[in-house]
Amino acid sequence: MEKLMSSTLKDHRDHRVLDQLGGPLGLMYSVVPVIVFVVADVFLPLPLTIGVSLAAGVALFVIRLARRERVVSAIGSLAGVAVAAGIVAWTGSSRDFFVLGIWGSLAGFVLTAVSVLVRRPVTGVIWNAVHGGRHAWRTDRGVLRAHDLATGAVALVFGARFVIQQWLYLEENTGGLGIAHLVLGTPLTVLAVAAVVWAIRRSAVRMTTAATPASTSDLKGTAS
Repeated sequence: MEKLMSSTLKDHRDHRVLDQLGGPLGLMYSVVPVIVFVVADVFLPLPLTIGVSLAAGVALFVIRLARRERVVSAIGSLAGVAVAAGIVAWTGSSRDFFVLGIWGSLAGFVLTAVSVLVRRPVTGVIWNAVHGGRHAWRTDRGVLRAHDLATGAVALVFGARFVIQQWLYLEENTGGLGIAHLVLGTPLTVLAVAAVVWAIRRSAVRMTTAATPASTSDLKGTAS
């Protein structure tokens, strides 16, 4: 019974980690302003395109607050759209709507790739921190390998986004950047999240299994 309660608690914590990504609706919210911007850019002058994209961001912000979603997530989404629109207004180039995401992908790739190279994969570090930092997870080869793979998958997603979108940016292909954002956004994010979930569950199972023999031995010693 105690093991079942512990497992349930861990699953709950794992879901809380995944909720930080915004969940399925969060992924949808991230693409709506991009679709609005790209479509508006085809038919409207740049100032109006910027205004429409900002209006879409504000509308989504209000909707998220009305649905009582996390205020931080709602503000973060609106801030992202506002900064992107601000960059476009400053440079006068519609392709710069994507520059924040492009360089964010590069930063994400560097962070995750380096963490694997130094044998401290980000997903494992975060998982252990969420669980109180009390697990010697790096001493378990199976757990470390799982997080190497999960963090590696995240690094590949970031790397693919940067390479493809940077190429389209240099080609000044705003429409292509929008399409790439959609194709490389939600589908690849789902795959990366699946890898992270697998690593989290594997970590929980192996850590629980490793602790079980010691508990059983303690019980036998007490009984004798």
